[in-house]
Amino acid sequence: MARFRFVKIRKLERGLYFRDRDFRGVLAPGRHVLVDPLWRVRVDVVSVRDTFFTHPDLEVIARSGALGEDARVLDLKQHERALVWVDGRFAGILGPGVHVAWTAFHQVRAEVVDARAVRFEHAELASILAWPRAEGFLQQVVVEEGRLGLLQVDGKLRETLRAGAYAFWRSVGRVTVSIADLREQALDITGQEIMTADKVTLRLNAVVTYRIVDAVRAACEVEDAGQALYRQAQLALREVIGTRTLDTLLADREAVAAELLGSVRQRVSELGVKVDRLGIRDIVLPGEMRELLNKVTEARKAAEAALITRREETAAIRSQLNTARILESSPTLMRLRELEVLERVAERAKLEVMLSEQGLADRIVKLL
Repeated sequence: MARFRFVKIRKLERGLYFRDRDFRGVLAPGRHVLVDPLWRVRVDVVSVRDTFFTHPDLEVIARSGALGEDARVLDLKQHERALVWVDGRFAGILGPGVHVAWTAFHQVRAEVVDARAVRFEHAELASILAWPRAEGFLQQVVVEEGRLGLLQVDGKLRETLRAGAYAFWRSVGRVTVSIADLREQALDITGQEIMTADKVTLRLNAVVTYRIVDAVRAACEVEDAGQALYRQAQLALREVIGTRTLDTLLADREAVAAELLGSVRQRVSELGVKVDRLGIRDIVLPGEMRELLNKVTEARKAAEAALITRREETAAIRSQLNTARILESSPTLMRLRELEVLERVAERAKLEVMLSEQGLADRIVKLL
């Protein structure tokens, strides 16, 4: 006995026709009469307004070719990714596998790209990265101005990256991007206890100004260029300071710094690092040595002061001697000198003076 089944498919729907659980075809919009005497027919009605088609038997349906012009089928290999735009808007990234997008209601555009290139470049990169789930497919890296990115894939250096935004595919290899700072940097070398040639232990603080000029060499030759420079500067300080006495070091710090700079430059020349300046910031002496130097300095200053005093006294005596010789040779000048003295004395006391030809000094009678 025949049994009929009636199915109505609306305009924006499609019917997936199964018999005995095997996919047989797609039912277009309209009314359909199906013969189903043993209840073995199943029709799954799906909407084409949804962008992506999902179904437990998706692969069978997609590979059958029954969807025709109503859908775009994407069969992506392990190294392929698909970028999908729906109605002119970016809709997402598809990974390996079979995907179906309905085209009966939406305008769908898809681009298949090879992820083995690792680095992803696209004219619409900004809108792609703005997709909420982009982080699951793409690793985003931003290289700031004044820095350089080093791209390594599976441990091998692939390329250098200038300032800008970059994206790399995930799950196609071990991708790492290390950032090298090309700007001028300062490295403090503090608390270095060094013994001078005359067996004086002092603590020295220095500062090194440097920049990375070859980021590839700096990354390949050493693990950390800054730490390598620090160690080389430590060795140079001990080498240069240890050959000088304390007096020599204190007397000519600039010459010591210049020698240190040349030594450090030579040590790090093969590391891709250029040292611009090296200066000795502080020299800290032990407490007893500071007291001794203070006493030496105090004695030196006292001797200099005594020498200056003796020079001034000698000059004053020499000046007085010259004045006496002039007064002795000129009696008139002597009388004028006496009047000047009298004028200064009269400002502070009363005088009774009798003047004569023998001179004022011989005739002063009384000083009140």
